[in-house]
This record gives sequence, structure tokens and C-alpha cells, in this order.
Amino acid sequence: MTQRADFDKIELYLIRVLHTLITERSVSRAALQLQSSQPAVSAQLRRLRELTGDPLLVRAGNGMTPTAVALQLAQPAAQMLQEAERLFSPKVRQAGFDPLTSQATFRVAASDYLDPLFLPELVARLKHEAPQLRLELLPLSGDFDYRRALAAGEVDLVIGNWLEPPGELHLGRLMSDEIVCLVAEDHPAVRQSAGRGWTVEKYLDCEHVAPTPTFRGARGVIDDHLEGLGVSRDIMVRSAHFSLIPLMVAQSLLVLTTGRLFCSRYVDSLPVRIVRCPVAFPPLTYYQLWHDLTHASAGTKWLREQVREVARGLVTHGMPQRAKGKAA
Repeated sequence: MTQRADFDKIELYLIRVLHTLITERSVSRAALQLQSSQPAVSAQLRRLRELTGDPLLVRAGNGMTPTAVALQLAQPAAQMLQEAERLFSPKVRQAGFDPLTSQATFRVAASDYLDPLFLPELVARLKHEAPQLRLELLPLSGDFDYRRALAAGEVDLVIGNWLEPPGELHLGRLMSDEIVCLVAEDHPAVRQSAGRGWTVEKYLDCEHVAPTPTFRGARGVIDDHLEGLGVSRDIMVRSAHFSLIPLMVAQSLLVLTTGRLFCSRYVDSLPVRIVRCPVAFPPLTYYQLWHDLTHASAGTKWLREQVREVARGLVTHGMPQRAKGKAA
């Protein structure tokens, strides 16, 4: 247990070193982030190990990985740094966020499984409300560790869909959507659906197209649910370019299973049809996720409000009437 004398010697900078080491998982990268030297950071790591009684970072292959104790310390360290910023910076405490004059840069990682109009509508709204604001849109891909990026402050917001969003992050529900199938207009499912011959067995026997998972080892919400039912589908094509999948569907017998709102954007421009999915899926729910690091920030609060309003507008007013009526 840390003695009182040792506790009183812990300065705020050492907490910053601790948080940076855990998020960067490298002494050299932490030194760069801290604008310090590698020997100095190594010495501070030794001191942190003595204070915690834990190695904190251990070798894993060619790199280093945080221990279970280090992972437990990451969030309290982040909160302490955030509170210290609010405590000692009058500018941060007193200043609000003025979108008309702000020149802030927001970084948003987003899934393209949403309505294809979502991100264009968000950009238009942000540029109208905050003309000097800069926005960096990043993809959710298998190589992108969004949880680490949020914890390290590398992104401000993540938008996507999960059956169970990560518990350590704040979340805001954006919208829910019915899961349907998108097929070519001459696909047998169109005729079968009209006559109620589109069964679970026929659905599973089809050739399916699916997006590339958003992280290694993931299957996605559709296949996670199917596995829970004890069944699986035959995925013949996986694509990292989700917005191109409707074009693939239009020229093949592939079946895309996703939200109705996404599919509705293509039925007037491509020879495709929306058919009900014979498997009973729960609604497809989209969230925005953020970390404690940005929870109290006036700027990111404003950003989250804009995201929520864009999602609400698309759900309430954004689905074309002709697209609704063209579903089989």
C-alpha cells in the first residue's frame, strides 16, 4: 500500500505520464506525446511501478501491452486529468462554445451502414451552424481500434450500430430501423415474398453479401443474431465498400440484409426491391459513443446535439414516400 509520504509526492504530471503510457503502449511514443525524452519517461515508469506495485506495461511480441491493473487505472487517470483541467484553467471553466466563431477540429469515426444521406446531412448542418469548424470523418474498419482512439483523445465521437455497445463508454441512441432484405428486382424472393413463399430456409439458402466487420473477429449484428438462433447464412461476398453493395445486388442474385432506411435510398435509382426478411430480427439500433475525456466539453456536447438532430430529421422526414411504397 502506498505510504502517505509517497502519496503526497505524486504530482499531476506523473498522472499524465501514466495515462499516456497506457494509451500509447510504448515508452518512445509516450515520450513524443509528452515532448519528453525516452530515458525520462522510462524513469517515470519505474517510479509508477514502485508506487502501484505493478509492472503496468509488459512485453507482448514486438510491442508492449498494459496489464489488467493498468487498464483499471486508465479511466481514473483520464478523469483526474480532466478535472484538473477544469479546476486550474479559468479559460476552460468560463468559456462556452460559440459555433459561429469556433475554429475547432472535430474527429468523428462513423459506420457507412447508416442512411447514406446521414454524413452529407451532418456536414451540411455543421458547416451552416459553424462555418469555420473543421471536420475529419474516419471510417470504422477492422484496423481501427475506436475504443483506444476515444480513450486517447484521437477521436471525439464514434457513430455505428452494436447489439451491445461497449459498457465503458457514454452512449446516445440515435435511431432504430427495421431490418429488411435488398434484392434485384427479378430475384425469386420478390415473387416468393408476395406469395408468402419467402421462408427462413429459402433465405438462408440464398447467396448473401455482407459488409466487412468493423473489427477483427467480429461477425456483425446480423450474423451474431443468426448464431444465437442456431443458424447461419452463406456469405459469398464481403465488401468494405458498403455504399457499393446495392450496385452488386442489382446485377446478381445476392441478398443484402440491413436497415430499411439505407435500402430505401436506392430503390428509385437501381433495379432493386426491398423485401421483408423472413428471419425475425430485433431493430437495428445506431448509437453515438464518446469517452469521459470529452463528456463535459461544451464543444463536443454541441457536436453530439447536431448528430442527434440530423438522425431525428432523417427518421422523421427523410424516407422518400416512393421508396416506402416500392417494398415487396
